[in-house]
Amino acid sequence: MSHRLGDDAGRTPLLRPDWGYVDPPALDAFRAEDWSRLREQRRIFDAEQHVKHVLRLLEASAADPSFGYQVNNFRHCLQSATAAMIDGRDEEYIVVALLHDVGYTVCPTNHGAFAASLLGPYVSDAARWLLEHHQIFLAHHYNDHPEEADNATQRELWRGHPHFEATAGFVERYDQTTIMPGQPEAPLASFAPMLARLLSRPPRLIIPRED
Repeated sequence: MSHRLGDDAGRTPLLRPDWGYVDPPALDAFRAEDWSRLREQRRIFDAEQHVKHVLRLLEASAADPSFGYQVNNFRHCLQSATAAMIDGRDEEYIVVALLHDVGYTVCPTNHGAFAASLLGPYVSDAARWLLEHHQIFLAHHYNDHPEEADNATQRELWRGHPHFEATAGFVERYDQTTIMPGQPEAPLASFAPMLARLLSRPPRLIIPRED
């Protein structure tokens, strides 16, 4: 039994009724007018949908159970962002706090890189570095961990880096402590305007590093 979401031809509905589909069955058959249509329609699509899609990544875990922490990852992220907001941090910092663990449940072994890839084109080099490395820096706080003792010193590989202290400070204040009930948790919707302003910045190209 097949399930179809869309019109009688099986096509997904377009965001706007005055938009058109492109017809070629493969990318290498697209014509210049197809690419032009996609470019123009995507410009509007991203402007209207990007924030919703990003917030939905986090919101999808709102009702998740916990594997032992007293709050789940969604609430941890809200607590982190709320603490940054209460401390008077700027909007970029608050959004970074909100989304630093957005990949925690779907990309647990490399969630720092996940968040850095998501926000990297829109944030400063310092914020992108923080996102990418915060997972490693967090191990510094794994006191008496039976399996992570060797990882606790990994952050020392970057001591002296321009963003070392800022990343260590973020983890100290906004990551390792925001895991308990009773801490302020602003609603997710309150961060949407901040995220919208961040994602409205012209994205910069992030070139992957060579191994």
